[in-house]
Amino acid sequence: MPRGLITSGLAIGVAFGAQAAVAQGGGTTSVELKDADGNTVGQVELMQIPNGVHLKADLQNLPAGTHALHIHETGACEPPDFESAGGHFNPTGASHGWLSEGGPHAGDFPNIHVGDDGSLTVEYFSMMVTMDEGENTVFDDDGSAIVIHEGTDDYETDPAGDAGNRIACGVISSGG
Repeated sequence: MPRGLITSGLAIGVAFGAQAAVAQGGGTTSVELKDADGNTVGQVELMQIPNGVHLKADLQNLPAGTHALHIHETGACEPPDFESAGGHFNPTGASHGWLSEGGPHAGDFPNIHVGDDGSLTVEYFSMMVTMDEGENTVFDDDGSAIVIHEGTDDYETDPAGDAGNRIACGVISSGG
């Protein structure tokens, strides 16, 4: 049964075996996430909608537990550490985290909770990013990437929520 929450410009919903209806909007792109060994660990679809971007992640073969999920500022995913993706996507210079008075970054998302089978389907709506032109576009000059971290985002420690190592990464491409 889907659940939802609206928090400071970000609406989230977790779907367990259910399809969520999404309003028709602009373009879409698909991002393949890979781990440090080059194994595919999921697909993320981004769709421009009238009030932002809809993100749907179908993940598998991840370690069970809670992990941070972010959009990072550079469209590069060089293993094994994915540091090439740079910091969080933050075109407005905000502080990190939902609990920070000056936050969050445009690329901050709630933690994901991966089950014992290593899989998860999650959907987010973000009004802080766009696939269209503008300051908050994920298609800026150096692109952007989706990153999953080893640990939990604490929603306040600058600059990355003390989320630990990066364990999966995928480049957001307009050709997806």
